Amino acid sequence: MKEKVKDLLEVVGRFKAAPMLVVGDLIVDHYIWGKVDRISPEAPVVVVRSTEENKRLGGAGNVANNLIKLGANVCVCGVVGDDNNGRSMVDMLKDEGIDTAGVLIDRSRQTTVKTRVIAHAQQVVRVDREDTNQLDAPHRDGIAGVLASRIHDVKGVIVSDYAKGAITPELFERISSGYDEGLLGLGRIPVVVDPKAPNFSMYSPASVIKPNRAEAEAASGVAINSRADAVVAGKKLLDEWGCELVLITLGEDGMVLVSKSGDVPIEIDTVAREVYDVSGAGDTVSAVFALSLAVGATPSQAAELANVAAGIVVAEVGTVAVTAEELEHALKLRGDS
Repeated sequence: MKEKVKDLLEVVGRFKAAPMLVVGDLIVDHYIWGKVDRISPEAPVVVVRSTEENKRLGGAGNVANNLIKLGANVCVCGVVGDDNNGRSMVDMLKDEGIDTAGVLIDRSRQTTVKTRVIAHAQQVVRVDREDTNQLDAPHRDGIAGVLASRIHDVKGVIVSDYAKGAITPELFERISSGYDEGLLGLGRIPVVVDPKAPNFSMYSPASVIKPNRAEAEAASGVAINSRADAVVAGKKLLDEWGCELVLITLGEDGMVLVSKSGDVPIEIDTVAREVYDVSGAGDTVSAVFALSLAVGATPSQAAELANVAAGIVVAEVGTVAVTAEELEHALKLRGDS
């Protein structure tokens, strides 16, 4: 185990300054924190007395934030509205040291905002404000153009799809060109896709597609009640999506990694001991898995690191990012056990 942990620590040590590109849906995570001590006389609902309010990077912004906290150099590409939330998103990205040259402003739509009301470490309700209609042609071409202009300068690409309009066929046409040129793929510049319905048919080509249990079930038509079921679904998705790897996250049941190369599927146990909030955990897995592959880790090592990182974030309330130091500390604890 200690030798294995040593290898994983060496991978984390290579994260520093690795250039990465994140393309996807930028979301402002708005939190209202408070306390509950009574039921409303107007309806059978709790009354939350607000004590604090803040905004955090969500969606592709959270993926980028995870990467920057791990030590990478990050450029993010997506769309925001010409509104206060859009300006807040850009400011938060810049404050973290994330390159925002790829953030486009669409004056015809509002910035996506998820407002979560949290009381006593529990989410009470979530309110979404969003436009999910297709981007216009200039913005679709603009996002694809950012990918084309940056692809020669990065070690890895993450496509973070929340089905808010940023992920388009034009983007995957550019990705396909990168594969045709021999630039993209495992062992070169990996492209990791975090998928979302109804866009499952769009993700070709890609190096890795990372659905959760529900997404894998919806995309494959296979009910996943065990890891063995997940392996069956993963093999089916490898054929349907034509990707090199499928990583299915299963919550408390860990992860399953299935390879097109015919390698034996890898099953990974969860390391989470306490789960308070799973929001943003998928972003963390995408960031750590993609960054690990980008710096030369094996898919198995990348999945192990992503699993450890996910165990850290689900023990926190709200959208948080894992630092390289936190990941190293968690690995050392495993090595000592």
